[in-house]
Amino acid sequence: MAAARRRGKYLWVELADKAAMLAHLGMSGQMLVQPSSAPDEKHLRVRFRFSDGGPELRFVDQRTFGGLALAELVEVDGTLVPDSVAHIARDPMDPLFSRDAAVRALRLRHTEIKRALLDQTLVSGIGNIYADEALWRAKLHGTRMTDKLTKPKAAELLDHATDVMREALGQGGTSFDALYVNINGQSGYFDRSLNAYGQENRPCKRCGAAIVREPFMNRSSYSCPRCQPRPRA
Repeated sequence: MAAARRRGKYLWVELADKAAMLAHLGMSGQMLVQPSSAPDEKHLRVRFRFSDGGPELRFVDQRTFGGLALAELVEVDGTLVPDSVAHIARDPMDPLFSRDAAVRALRLRHTEIKRALLDQTLVSGIGNIYADEALWRAKLHGTRMTDKLTKPKAAELLDHATDVMREALGQGGTSFDALYVNINGQSGYFDRSLNAYGQENRPCKRCGAAIVREPFMNRSSYSCPRCQPRPRA
């Protein structure tokens, strides 16, 4: 194993001969580092043992939406990535992420801004929760069209998304149940810092209006009706 990498929600370990072991956690997948003596988890799918006799790496997945696969590494923009991930854009935490390029790509689309934030070919890794949080900070409703955003506003939104992701990472992520843990099995606590997502009927921390929930792509969107008014038709 040469190195561990990631892009968006994909993780991989580089192997010899431009190959990689690629992982996607799906909705409930976990990569856990456990001593070999630890009892097997109920939904243990794959176990990796190492020649040094140290802890095991275990892939646990209750809902089986995640998976592991061998992949060929290909070069994209000067970076080796698994071939099945070649279409995935860099995420805001990537050192080579270009905010200016992402702003241009965003404004060239004609789609709702929240849909664009979740489009992994534009910007990866944001997800439904952090999209709502970034939109709340930017005072934008998710149905605003991308080609109606000014460059400064689009850049501000991406900056907020980056800040949200960085803050969430510092708090171990957003854990709503025991399925969402780090490699040591510890839950994150960024859910305590959420301003919009999951806050239906609670007062907006900025203006006091009740946060509303709206259906969105078989999920939900949360926003403040006062701070984030719907765009006019």
